[in-house]
Amino acid sequence: MNREQFQKKLETEFQWFHRHPELSYEEYETTRRIRHLLEENKTEILSLPLDTGLVAVIRGDKPGPTVALRSDIDALPVEEESGLAWESEEKGKMHACGHDFHIAALYGAALLLEQRKHKLQGTVKLIFQPAEESSLGALKVIQSGALDDVDAIFGIHSSSGFPVGTVGIRKGSVTAAVDRFEITIQGFGTHAAHPHEGKDPIVAASALVGTLQTIVSRNMDPFSEALLSVTHISAGNTWNVIPESAFLEGTVRTLRSGDRKKIEARLKEAAEYTAKAYGMEAKVRWIAGPPATDNDVEWTEFAEKSARKTGLKVEPALPSLGGEDFAFYQEKVRGVFVQVGTGETYPNHHPKFRVNPAALGGAAEYLSVLGTDALAELKKEGNIP
Repeated sequence: MNREQFQKKLETEFQWFHRHPELSYEEYETTRRIRHLLEENKTEILSLPLDTGLVAVIRGDKPGPTVALRSDIDALPVEEESGLAWESEEKGKMHACGHDFHIAALYGAALLLEQRKHKLQGTVKLIFQPAEESSLGALKVIQSGALDDVDAIFGIHSSSGFPVGTVGIRKGSVTAAVDRFEITIQGFGTHAAHPHEGKDPIVAASALVGTLQTIVSRNMDPFSEALLSVTHISAGNTWNVIPESAFLEGTVRTLRSGDRKKIEARLKEAAEYTAKAYGMEAKVRWIAGPPATDNDVEWTEFAEKSARKTGLKVEPALPSLGGEDFAFYQEKVRGVFVQVGTGETYPNHHPKFRVNPAALGGAAEYLSVLGTDALAELKKEGNIP
């Protein structure tokens, strides 16, 4: 098919995925559709213990290393307000983060790579990953063994920070480590008219919120990129009773591993000693999410070169304190996470978010070139880890 037909085919599939969003770990119809498209293309699909999502493989005519290309496939619990002709048909669910674009782009790469199998000096794995929005879907793929023989990995994400035809690439961290905390302050309930007979956890919790805000502003290097937000407070249930306990939770975002450890330690200290100052105890639960992405220096330079080869403009990627479980792959395999320009729009996770499907053809071509050329690069002496 010619370029125009190829673009049209990708847009058709993109629109189907957008109309049929499914949440993390529920992507059964999405997986069935991907499987159908790949089988129609005669692309081999690996038998792996994955309930949703799948991994396909394209084996070149020549033996060699293995490169992986990754997209995510899940949607968000958002009621769509985009006004698109292909708006979500599922109430309260929406592809508000571009994963439908990622699926269609990787499918396009599969079409191109099948046509170019004779050029492949090894194997390309295509990872259609479930549950990225849960922050843990990548671990499902890793546990399946799909990455055990992979030498390099590349992933993309749509970006409203760049126009169509531009990609953002940056060495080192692009997205942040994402951690969650829960703090329970145990007080002693009493009548609101007799506060001296109890221990008021609301007062301690209020003081703790202010203390936590000083961790980034007063304990971290002013040039570090870190964030701590308290996003939920709950205590009491009526107007004339001092409650037994107060609950706080929130998130910490960091780009440096040292900052991540330091904030965790300071948060636990602040909770413990603030509660003690009011005669109470604090219990802290720290829930670690994915680490920060870490783009390999050499592969980042390679990804920039490949982008220019396909006619894309390259700009420095925009760092974000949002999270991305692609970072789990990078703990095992060297690789690069790339931002693909899809035009200005409302921010990710907004009900009016949209991507410009005109970027699909270029993204698919770029992924196919990354896969093909990375295999050739790995074949060069000394480049296979």
